[in-house]
Amino acid sequence: QVHLVESGGGLVQPGGSLRLSCAASGIYFAMSAMGWYRQAPGKQRELVARISSGDSANYADAVKGRFTISRDNANHTVFLQMNNLKTEDTAVYYCRREPSNSVRDVWGQGTQVTVSS
Repeated sequence: QVHLVESGGGLVQPGGSLRLSCAASGIYFAMSAMGWYRQAPGKQRELVARISSGDSANYADAVKGRFTISRDNANHTVFLQMNNLKTEDTAVYYCRREPSNSVRDVWGQGTQVTVSS
């Protein structure tokens, strides 16, 4: 069975930091592109960051310079380090195994991030 399990969300003040983790099982993790997405109340789900199997990363403009995506292939985990958080970063954050020609996408259950003073 394929599972993606996010953790690390919580309540943080503006300017603070959080590190999200996504543990994967049941997939060829090292060969999978992985992504972090978020969905704020009343808004569509949007891409935050994506990392390829070759460690190439890209980011949404809103988080460039503040967020860093990374991966640990040995432990089948992808991370999202979030620094200088803003109130507008408040959302449910989801991990995704990105689809390709040979595999379908897979989503985690999400973890809530709330940035508030």
